[in-house]
Amino acid sequence: MGDSRNYHRTQMKKEMIIQKLKDQGCRITKQRLMLLDIILEEDFSCCKEIYYKASKRDEKIGSATVYRMINTLEEIGAISRKNMYKISCDEEINNDEDVCTIELDDHTVIELSAKKWTQIIQAGLKACGYMKGQSIKSIVAVH
Repeated sequence: MGDSRNYHRTQMKKEMIIQKLKDQGCRITKQRLMLLDIILEEDFSCCKEIYYKASKRDEKIGSATVYRMINTLEEIGAISRKNMYKISCDEEINNDEDVCTIELDDHTVIELSAKKWTQIIQAGLKACGYMKGQSIKSIVAVH
């Protein structure tokens, strides 16, 4: 399954983004500057691509740092994420690929495979009375 999450750069200049980050109370670290450079270089389809590129430049960078930076840049309007997630739940599809990333308020990052995400959604639907014996064919989430 192809990942259709896209991060699109806005027309903000790097200096403007840095100033907005400072206004938000963010320290401008070497890792944040490196991530900003990577993000401004090209469009990426997911956070993982940014993380892989960043980890080649700095092997100490964590995926949570990348996710937090993406969220912060989105909050200040420096990037926009146009999301359309569709997960096919057919048995033939490789459901072990990570398709969903969740960040909790304590900055814990959880990556879920399609199979696990489907199980969680199905359990929630059953618990809330929406499903009675059916199985999920696909899940589409628009953000």
